[in-house]
Amino acid sequence: MKGRGPTFITRFLESRHLGWAGLAIGLLAPFVIATPYAMDVMTSAVVFVMLAVGLNIVVGYCGLLDLGYAAFFAVGAYTSGVLSTELKIPLLATVPAVVIVTVIAGVIIGGPTLRLRSDYLAIVTLGFGEIIRITANNLNITGGPSGIYGIPGLFGDASSNQVVFYYAVLIIVAVAVLLAARLGRSRIGRAWRFVREDEDAAEAMGINTYKVKLAAYIAGAVWGGLAGVLFAAQLSAISPASFTFLQSALVLMAVVLGGMGSTPGVVLGAIVISLLPEVLRGLADYRFFAFGVLLIIVMIARPQGLWPHRSRER
Repeated sequence: MKGRGPTFITRFLESRHLGWAGLAIGLLAPFVIATPYAMDVMTSAVVFVMLAVGLNIVVGYCGLLDLGYAAFFAVGAYTSGVLSTELKIPLLATVPAVVIVTVIAGVIIGGPTLRLRSDYLAIVTLGFGEIIRITANNLNITGGPSGIYGIPGLFGDASSNQVVFYYAVLIIVAVAVLLAARLGRSRIGRAWRFVREDEDAAEAMGINTYKVKLAAYIAGAVWGGLAGVLFAAQLSAISPASFTFLQSALVLMAVVLGGMGSTPGVVLGAIVISLLPEVLRGLADYRFFAFGVLLIIVMIARPQGLWPHRSRER
């Protein structure tokens, strides 16, 4: 008896045109509503997508539970902020330095910790996330608790227009999402998946699991650092209060809600997590209560996520 073929919904969800459709919706959104508040919310949602896609490399692809991902977000934001305000370097020109610093941070943090597994790894990454935040809170060069102000726009004065900045961020994040999806389907992506499913078996098959996990951690760090640059450019001011454990938890929530290892699912989860509190703003003091209840209902109804990963391998 032959198995049933893929249903229409399955074929629809696996269609490669959905990504372009999502990008088109993002491009057309300012034509529907372009108020300053709406543009600020949409830009924040797109930056949050960048964060979620980066953490998906670590958690979804490789199966490493990271509770301190906001540390790399902070490293990227502070690196670009310090260079642009102290040395007067254009914000866009700080990107190479941000990549280098986040890679170094990934090696320093991931090097000694990735030999640990499961809960132990989660606790150590949580500790490193708090170390970065407390360090930024006590250094003079980072502005201490007050943070850094007067950070220039992404393209200087040209990015002061919210719509222009939104489109720039949207294109940058779209490229980052595409690269993350390509990584997931590459040779290193398959190695990450093998490590996630069974690390001992992957090592027995000849995969250097430590180097593979470190590569995932560094890739996630770079994505988080670049999101930090966009965040600093959007707000023109950063402080340690923006990089708490709650930020790491929200990004992890987006990955789990969307579907770990699924790039379109993570994008959808990030949009839901970032926009749903704004949609519920009319409930005033009860909006976060309603937000939590809705998330619980979704996870009970869809335990694998809104858009779970489906492998195309035979």
